[in-house]
Amino acid sequence: MADEGPWTIGRLLQWTTQYLKRRGASSPRLDAEILLAYALGCQRIDLYTSYESVPSDEARATFRQLVLRRAAGEPVAYLVGRREFYCLSFRVNSHVLIPRPETELLVVTLLELARQWPHEKPLRICDVGTGSGIVAICAAKHLPRCSVIATDISPQALAVARMNAEEHGVAERIRFVESDLLCVLAPEERFAFLVSNPPYVREDEFADLPVEVRQFEPRHALVAGPQGTEIIQRLLPQAAERLVSAGYLLLEISPRLHEEIRQLIASNPHFELGETREDLARLPRVVLARKK
Repeated sequence: MADEGPWTIGRLLQWTTQYLKRRGASSPRLDAEILLAYALGCQRIDLYTSYESVPSDEARATFRQLVLRRAAGEPVAYLVGRREFYCLSFRVNSHVLIPRPETELLVVTLLELARQWPHEKPLRICDVGTGSGIVAICAAKHLPRCSVIATDISPQALAVARMNAEEHGVAERIRFVESDLLCVLAPEERFAFLVSNPPYVREDEFADLPVEVRQFEPRHALVAGPQGTEIIQRLLPQAAERLVSAGYLLLEISPRLHEEIRQLIASNPHFELGETREDLARLPRVVLARKK
């Protein structure tokens, strides 16, 4: 950075926005604000009333390193260790996927249907492949009478999910289980709702993902196999065994796989295929099915 006067907050933001834009960032101004607020230990909103303030050399050095890492493709969420989702803040690191806005539709659908579940029946929910725990934790916070089991094959991901559950005050209502899908759960475990945002990227699609996804997010949480439907194919028979009668299976999907997944569900004699709900981009995103 050339010496053209003091490096105020306003000047830092302006320069960094242009720098990240040249490096291909999709939201350079937002990235710059989040990283500078993190380096300064303040909220983003505080920046707007401090444009003429000059950060300390230490804060500027921290910010510079964060900007360089962002320019190399590292996601902002990993750099600051947090991501907002469904009006809550969650811890994230490279062991878990970064929460996406599309997954909020999975939560909205779950909450809507769960609130209609008969009160005389237990409201037990299983979040399969919980990652950072966002779906399980949102369920526990918004459905006071539910109990939740959250599974994941990664112990490192479960550690992140547990921290998030403790931070949001629902750790005692969620049981975290290290498991490949539902494999280690006791045979008698039954659920009113099984929800999952499973891996659904095809192996030949992985190289085409953005660099910040391909190089930094956990591959096992993204790639399902050659077809993209492998994890869902394995999950369907397990879900059929674990759901109570008239229980719901809710799957977040790739729009590209919409018809294939509906056909997989329709061909399973234990399920009644339900509707597909579209995300804000009007793309098919959440598929519903019900245990017969």
